Amino acid sequence: MAEFKKKAAYNVAIAGATGAVGETFLQILEERNFPIAELKLLASKRSVGKEITFKGKTYKVEELTHDCFEGVDIALFSAGGGRSLEFAPSAVKAGAVVIDNSSAFRMDKDVPLVVPEVNPEDAFKNNGIIANPNCTTIIMLVALKPLYDFSKVKNVVVSSYQSTSGAGAQAMEELMNQTKAWANGEPIKVEKFAHQILFNVIPHVDSFTDNGYTKEELKMFNETRKMLHDDEIKVSATCVRVPTLSAHSESVTIETEQPVSPEKARELFAKAPGLKLLDDPANNKYPMPLFVAGGDDCYVGRIRTDIARPNCLTFWVVGDQLRKGAATNAVQIAELLIK
Repeated sequence: MAEFKKKAAYNVAIAGATGAVGETFLQILEERNFPIAELKLLASKRSVGKEITFKGKTYKVEELTHDCFEGVDIALFSAGGGRSLEFAPSAVKAGAVVIDNSSAFRMDKDVPLVVPEVNPEDAFKNNGIIANPNCTTIIMLVALKPLYDFSKVKNVVVSSYQSTSGAGAQAMEELMNQTKAWANGEPIKVEKFAHQILFNVIPHVDSFTDNGYTKEELKMFNETRKMLHDDEIKVSATCVRVPTLSAHSESVTIETEQPVSPEKARELFAKAPGLKLLDDPANNKYPMPLFVAGGDDCYVGRIRTDIARPNCLTFWVVGDQLRKGAATNAVQIAELLIK
């Protein structure tokens, strides 16, 4: 990569500024006091002129075009894979580093896929584009990495419990509308999901592939291998949509080369960056979306030796997928570049 020029403050563009992740980008940038000189908010033509306030200043949304990145140092993209493929090269050509939240570049061999707590060094091997992993992969790997470093992980079996906000604002609204309809004795409308999400769980996130896994499940397999630089680790995932509003939960069972006791796992988790240990089942203390939503750390608990197989450990991890699973992770990547 060309050397990233360090400055006192940076010109930042957000592509997809009016979407759920784009709005969260702004929250995170403000909370973490990212050094911004100039800010450009970009979206589709229908959002042009919309006013958004950031740090007390009002900005007007501009149209995302090939010519809008002049002078931009860092471009945070969350406008969908198609728009990333179309416009990210123009941002790079204009001199910006793109941190892309879509799946467009994740498996491109020339594009690093980065979680700062897992493989921060890869961020500096970019050619102008850095990919943000899938939210479920991020949450799992924040907990997996300290164990992997202690004893190589051979196999992972994971079931996700993914909130409606992972499917966008309209999906959250559908859950709330179905709740209101049920409470009022009205017909329940199903539009965003394949089935009613209220009082239900749907084992279907993204589209199915020929091998019976969904694309979401295969992302966890492929992205884990890429970030750990390990083509031998195997990840079998079942991704499930559940009727919660925010934060994804995951039940994870790992097989390691050497046994890892629950006590050792707790010690490793407690020291790991971006991870909080909450493992006191005797007092009903364990991670839950209700309390983890809105934060940047992932929480891990329910840590136990798997009684069905040797050298296996089972745990439960929860993280806010709009924040650590998307916007926070992207801003943390930007922070790596400017340090």
